[in-house]
Amino acid sequence: MQPTDDDRALLATALAAARARTRWRHHTVAAAGRAPDGRVFTGLNVFHFTGGPCAELVVLGAAAAEGVYELDAIAAADTTGVITPCGRCRQVLSDLVPDVRVVVGVDEVVPVTVLLPGAYRWSEHLADLERRSREP
Repeated sequence: MQPTDDDRALLATALAAARARTRWRHHTVAAAGRAPDGRVFTGLNVFHFTGGPCAELVVLGAAAAEGVYELDAIAAADTTGVITPCGRCRQVLSDLVPDVRVVVGVDEVVPVTVLLPGAYRWSEHLADLERRSREP
């Protein structure tokens, strides 16, 4: 689907953050997420050989720190342009903000479900465990 003007602005925010803040080798990607009320949260990845959060996950944490648990859209970028979420981020976005739309190109936005079809759903797993715990 075509991005809205708000989606383009979100991508511009991620690109601006990447270009301004990713000069250190441990921060190479920026992301921006938009809440239903229009607030925008940004974050940078934390690259480390032991792992570390991707920029999209930092955005989820920044939003949660402000009491926001839903996002309408999210975009990630390095200094040259759009980056699509890695597999782990696709799973986390699918679990925590299943209705989020993801900017995957300058002219393309898709629901996270398109990026991770047939996704394993943690919430469904928990519901199944709860149901089974009540069985005799």
